[in-house]
Amino acid sequence: MEDDGEPEQSSWAYLPDVCLSHVFHWLDDRDRSRAALVCKKWSCTMHSGSLWRCRTITFYGQPSRARTLEFQSALWYTKKFGKYLKHLEIKLSNPYNTPFIKKFQVIMRGLLSHLGKCNSHLESLSIKYLELDCLIWKNVVRAQFIKNLAAFLKRMSNQLDYLNLKGARITLEEGCELLNSLSSLTNRSFISEINIEDFFSLHLSVYSSALFHQTMSKFHRLTILTFNYNCISDELLDILREHSSHSLCTLNIKCHIHDPHGQVVSGISWANLAKRAPKLNVNFFFERVMKHDHLARILLVEIPVRSISLRSCYFSDPDWTMRPTLTNLLPAYWHGLQKLTLELNNDHELLDNELLQLILSCKRLLFLKVWAFLSVSFMERLLQNRAERKCILTTIKVRIYTAQEDSTEEERLLADIYKKFKYLIDSELNYFVITYPMV
Repeated sequence: MEDDGEPEQSSWAYLPDVCLSHVFHWLDDRDRSRAALVCKKWSCTMHSGSLWRCRTITFYGQPSRARTLEFQSALWYTKKFGKYLKHLEIKLSNPYNTPFIKKFQVIMRGLLSHLGKCNSHLESLSIKYLELDCLIWKNVVRAQFIKNLAAFLKRMSNQLDYLNLKGARITLEEGCELLNSLSSLTNRSFISEINIEDFFSLHLSVYSSALFHQTMSKFHRLTILTFNYNCISDELLDILREHSSHSLCTLNIKCHIHDPHGQVVSGISWANLAKRAPKLNVNFFFERVMKHDHLARILLVEIPVRSISLRSCYFSDPDWTMRPTLTNLLPAYWHGLQKLTLELNNDHELLDNELLQLILSCKRLLFLKVWAFLSVSFMERLLQNRAERKCILTTIKVRIYTAQEDSTEEERLLADIYKKFKYLIDSELNYFVITYPMV
């Protein structure tokens, strides 16, 4: 047999470019750089723009040599391939002192400056949980960071489609400055999704601010808006109706006990918005706002509610009762409610019957998550009704609180219930039910 002198080729040499790129997609920066040294083809694959469209950079608050090297590598590659970026996420993990925050601010200044000059494709930016109201953010550093971020948003305002600044905890004036940056070039912004949940500092009555209303009037194509109830007012609903009703699909609204939520909002304003925005769905997330009179002021029948989450966060308050909310307020959304989450410390209030009746009345309810003091028999009754097609639940996640340390008997009963309805659970349900001692 003649030897043609050609070295034997590995099967990797014949791997199509699209497959090789997919393999590279799952490698971290260090492995990518090593793979790029194998041959010219692999080096070209490493420089393919498709590998660098999404990027997450984590700034670790607790120092370590490994984390420092990882951060330096990620930052270097982001600068090198920043022109390809379409989706950028910045994470600030456990910041612990002012020098670290100062370093973060300086690096972010360089990073945002570089991206602002080289990138023309960025569609989404996420920088969550900055917590700018913490003491480790000194005034000068904080002001410089906001200035740099505002300049970057202004430069990217024509191309950004998604902005997430959840947890920034910023003043009203600073927050409006950042949001105004998205519309500073044309006095209009066509960004489609904004997450400003916990964007403003605690205790601010944003709903009464003319500056905030003026800022929100510049957004003309919102599809998804995530924010806090302390921003809601008749004026804001009218602004959304006038400028974004043709596109608006989702409002995600968080209502926290420490945010002002006592303002009066007209049901007519909600009705007018819902009429002009027929695709609109509203999702409410309540944290420790449990009293019926507070909820009744917020949960108006005119709101097209799709999801409700009520969380007491393990706090038990003898001044509130859940029964009137389950029997009087939530049934008003029987025609549209699809997702219900209840995390309640209701140790002195039995709610089995009221909860089951609510579930059966909500004809479109698909998702149920309940953490509460319930009897085990509640689960048998619920599954029996589901088996008889009296509800259409597809997800059932229940944590049954018990005041007893030993829940062996309850666990045995749950196992028997599972066996009885195993045919239904295995074929049609995302099902998870446990007992949880609350001693």
